[in-house]
Amino acid sequence: MDDDDSVQADTSQRMSSLVRARQEQLTRPGTDPEQLAAQMKQVHEEFTRLRMYYQFGIDEVQTKVNILRQEFEQIHDYSPIEHVRSRLKSTESLVEKAVRTGGDMTIPAIRERVHDIAGVRITCSFVSDVYWIADMLRRQPDLEVLTTKDYITAPKPHGYRSLHLIVQVPVFLSEHTEKVPVELQLRTIAMDFWASTEHKLSYKYRRNLPADLRAELDDAAQVAADLDARMERLRAEIRPMSDPERPARP
Repeated sequence: MDDDDSVQADTSQRMSSLVRARQEQLTRPGTDPEQLAAQMKQVHEEFTRLRMYYQFGIDEVQTKVNILRQEFEQIHDYSPIEHVRSRLKSTESLVEKAVRTGGDMTIPAIRERVHDIAGVRITCSFVSDVYWIADMLRRQPDLEVLTTKDYITAPKPHGYRSLHLIVQVPVFLSEHTEKVPVELQLRTIAMDFWASTEHKLSYKYRRNLPADLRAELDDAAQVAADLDARMERLRAEIRPMSDPERPARP
């Protein structure tokens, strides 16, 4: 059994232990059925509310990105944004990560340590556009950047490249304002194609890729990086004169 299998097995065992402990607590002799039903309803409502908040966070960020996209398409005749996708962790995936990261299993504790419950992925044509869009979002006064991880300047060892930002966005509800963290992944089309392929292969082989496939992926990562560099050199020919000035790439 390799390291990844060990981690998955350990996580599965811990989840099973937590579930069994909770079941024993709730179903022990003398438990009031109405109290049990109320507790189960409360847990369900807490997770429903949590996912609702994060979905609203996604909606807020997507609105900001779509406004930028439409502005560029209608006014500047060129948009640095090619595609936008979003994802919200399922309850099962959220619980699995909460167990794997350790700590209390209360909703506040889970929110404190799991920062990728909500995600928005922005795909651009060029590397400079990735940094351009990130800078536009950073300058919005109601978006707070909590963390930045630049895997373009410093790719992960296995070849993954992307710019990751954790941003906090206010969600205005009927009785209070909820500050929701959303993970932004900004990447080029080449980066996205490579990452999607790597993810599918890793899932198929349960992260235990054969050596020949790993070598192919490593080579493809370099090809994708070379393609991005080559396309970046053509960017000046595509950029219209009406484009706003862009910040220099870090």
